[in-house]
Parts: sequence; structure tokens; C-alpha cells
Amino acid sequence: MTVRKNFLLDEEIAKQLEDIAKKENRTQTDVIKSMIEEKYLKYSIQEKLEAFKSIVPMTPGSLVGKSIQSIKVEMGASI
Repeated sequence: MTVRKNFLLDEEIAKQLEDIAKKENRTQTDVIKSMIEEKYLKYSIQEKLEAFKSIVPMTPGSLVGKSIQSIKVEMGASI
């Protein structure tokens, strides 16, 4: 499904968008779409990383000298 959105852009930004589209031989819609997708992906990765860090707090160097077996033992002991 396609949704129509109307945006107001400064004249300079509108010109830059037009130039980018011409240089990349793409439509202005495609340029904006890819920019939004890139930005959204960046936010998504950051949110997932923050969620992971909140679940598994780990200090730098906390795994030095540990094996998978010793970590399993520690996890079993804390459960």
C-alpha cells in the first residue's frame, strides 16, 4: 500500500534533493525513501543494542580467562 505525504522543504533543501535525485538517476521519492530507511535501520540497531545491554550487563574484560563451560556453571548457580 502506498501512502501520499506532503512535506514543506526550504528552497535550498528542495534543490539539494533534486540534485541528489538527478546525480543518482532516481526519483526524489526514492531518494527520500532510502534516506528514511537508512535512518530507521540505524535507530533500530541502536534500540536492539540498548535492549541487549540492559538484559546482559557486562563490564569490559569480564570474559577474559573464562570458558563457555565456566560461564554455564556461573549462570546455573545464579538461576
